[in-house]
Amino acid sequence: MPWWLLGISMVATTFSTDTPNLVTDIVRANGVAGNWVWWAFLLTGLLTVFVYAKLWRRSNVKTDLEFYELRYGGAPARFLRGFRAVYLGVLFNVITMSAVTLAAIKIGGIMLGLEPWQTVLYAGLITVVFSAIGGFKGVVYTDFVLFFVAMGGTIGAAYYLVNIPEVGGMEALLANPNVQMKMDILPELDNADAMITLNIIPLSVQWWSSWYPGAEPGGGGYIAQRMLSAKNEKHAIMATFFFNLMHYAVRPWPWILVALASIVVFPDLASLQEAFPIVADDKLGHDLAFSAMLTKLPAGLLGLVLTSLVAAYMSTISTQLNWGSSYIVYDFYKERIRPDGSEKRLVLVGRISTVVLMILSAALALLLQNALQLFEILLVFGAGTGLIFILRWFWWRINAWSEITAMFASGILSLLLKLTPLGSYLFAVDTGLLPNWTEYPMVVLVTTTAWLTVTYISSPETDEVLLEFCKKIRPGGPGWRKIVQRGPMAGINIDVEERWTVPDGILAMLLGTVFIYSALFSVGYWIYGNWTWAIVLTIVVLASGISLFMIWNKIKRTVK
Repeated sequence: MPWWLLGISMVATTFSTDTPNLVTDIVRANGVAGNWVWWAFLLTGLLTVFVYAKLWRRSNVKTDLEFYELRYGGAPARFLRGFRAVYLGVLFNVITMSAVTLAAIKIGGIMLGLEPWQTVLYAGLITVVFSAIGGFKGVVYTDFVLFFVAMGGTIGAAYYLVNIPEVGGMEALLANPNVQMKMDILPELDNADAMITLNIIPLSVQWWSSWYPGAEPGGGGYIAQRMLSAKNEKHAIMATFFFNLMHYAVRPWPWILVALASIVVFPDLASLQEAFPIVADDKLGHDLAFSAMLTKLPAGLLGLVLTSLVAAYMSTISTQLNWGSSYIVYDFYKERIRPDGSEKRLVLVGRISTVVLMILSAALALLLQNALQLFEILLVFGAGTGLIFILRWFWWRINAWSEITAMFASGILSLLLKLTPLGSYLFAVDTGLLPNWTEYPMVVLVTTTAWLTVTYISSPETDEVLLEFCKKIRPGGPGWRKIVQRGPMAGINIDVEERWTVPDGILAMLLGTVFIYSALFSVGYWIYGNWTWAIVLTIVVLASGISLFMIWNKIKRTVK
């Protein structure tokens, strides 16, 4: 498929009903600067663009889990592939979809007066039927249409809601004392806890250490699924860059503006509860404010926005269902249960698993309260595993036991901290033994120490596995030099690129980061009316964009 179709599909998938709710929750709780908790993942995304996209495309695997039996060998590789098919395809996938469905429940309750079970039944039934029948191609092509519907509704809603009488227009919004407390793009320097939690940890640790759907270090998940579907390496790179540009630089501000306007109209949870008494206490949270603001829209625009949210819901859930089902069918059922299964049987199992995944996620959504709650759980649950996903491409010593150790260490430690008194004892606000912000770095440190220890005490992968990987992927660099030198002795000549392109890729990542962050912040400062910073950052956008284009011209000579 072409880059523009796959890029838009990625953007549509990561824009769901829970995304504006999450941004609203973050802005109301921690201000605009709170968005660094996900803005930091831009570094991960651009590393995938300029370093990993072409490597994924060379692997020519059907799912990113098939990669395990390309990179590793023997029983540990088979176990890792099968276990992660269930671990990611079911557990993580269900959690992610439940967040999306929870947002749909809140939107349905406020905008349509639906009970939670009614929203789950109507929205889930329609989407699961579409997903089971349409398959991956159906998901990608409909994403293209759904993206424009979703963005049109979001921009229209933001423009109208900023200008309703209760808000009074952009000038009045920005002059509101409650809003001014939330406007800073960077945390205040004199607030050490906020700076550490919202800025320092995400930018120094979180972006490379945490596995998170859609922002996996080294690529993976449905992002890898689309890169593997690209026409060639260049289309894989261009699709992923387009996605990161749209996701971080273009999309956030309409949501942020609605969130800031909601502070004026609904300054606290009590005002939300008073305005919408139909909402159950266990569903009351700051993320509800986005849906509450949409009730202020006039007929016509309200219909468009509601349609856009339905589109956002369908695009994400259909992708998650298709992605999770592909893991269950191809990486678990076909590998472990029926290796000789016919295509007809595999399609049937895929459709059944699609329905089961939808039922599980809907049931979990009915038990949850807010979007930020799930986001934080997912971050901690994948903490410490990300570095392996980066290094396994460029260091021969990483083996299957490294990944198995990281997965279990991170998961077990996260469960202990979240579900037992240990977490409160160590990290409770004001009463814990350690500052609250140290929880995430501690999980990363313990997990990383565990998998590095296991890496060095366990046997490396066999030369046969490592040489075949080198021959197919051509990762290059000092981390594979030892293996490349063994090739001639084994009768395998590895095509080594004349010049290792990873340093150029890292330079492009850094320039791309400056380019996209500058674009994001310059838009913000133009909106705020801060002309000096707006002009300065716009110049930075142009300069970094030109430099990035020059580096890209150099890199694209090495890709096919």
